Amino acid sequence: MVFELTETERSEAPQAAGRSSATAWQLDLIGVNAFLVADGTVTLVDTGTPWGVSRLVREIERTGHAVSDIDRVLLTHYDIDHVGGLGGLDLDVPVYLGMPDRGFLTGRERPSLSTPKGVLHRVVGPFLRDRDRVIETVEDGDEIGSFTAYHTPGHTPGHMAYLSESLSIGFLGDLVIERKGELVPSPWYLSYDADQVADSIHDLADRQPPVETIGVGHGVPFLKNGSVRLAELGRSIA
Repeated sequence: MVFELTETERSEAPQAAGRSSATAWQLDLIGVNAFLVADGTVTLVDTGTPWGVSRLVREIERTGHAVSDIDRVLLTHYDIDHVGGLGGLDLDVPVYLGMPDRGFLTGRERPSLSTPKGVLHRVVGPFLRDRDRVIETVEDGDEIGSFTAYHTPGHTPGHMAYLSESLSIGFLGDLVIERKGELVPSPWYLSYDADQVADSIHDLADRQPPVETIGVGHGVPFLKNGSVRLAELGRSIA
């Protein structure tokens, strides 16, 4: 089921200074979210699982777009439910992923075996490896279209959040999840480094631009006061 997050083009209210027109959708891939943003350029954020590609394509089409309309793909991190659908999409567009997660996806780097998450990534790696696709490295502070990339390691070493002040929207991947209407940190047992997750939440809460809407990899998006919610979470954790 596609859920429209924001549609400033149809709003009768005047645009805030510096704000751009855009429409964004949550693509419900059953247990995990991807997102589509159209602001003159069509951006896909994350791609779901290898076995969910047909649903991903249907969700994209329900927005009124086709896979062929996509101009770029922003990957928040290397996990089977976030990068797994990439290989099933017929796309020849720029794909962005932070390091060392990019190296995990291309097979040029191997996840550490010192954590359960790293062991899992070693196991699923052969099913996700995409040696032939050109994956662009994204670094903290990089600007990609309307979005700025923020390195938020912990859940994975190369985890990235993508926020746009002009569109008033941010995508936080698995840095945080939604649980019972609240933002909470990614669980320790699903992350490489829980302490680093907390540090990244504090860092992003301090550096983030003001945005209304926040999309997360798991759970319901926050349509209002997104950056306020993240700041509150940052203050609540050690």
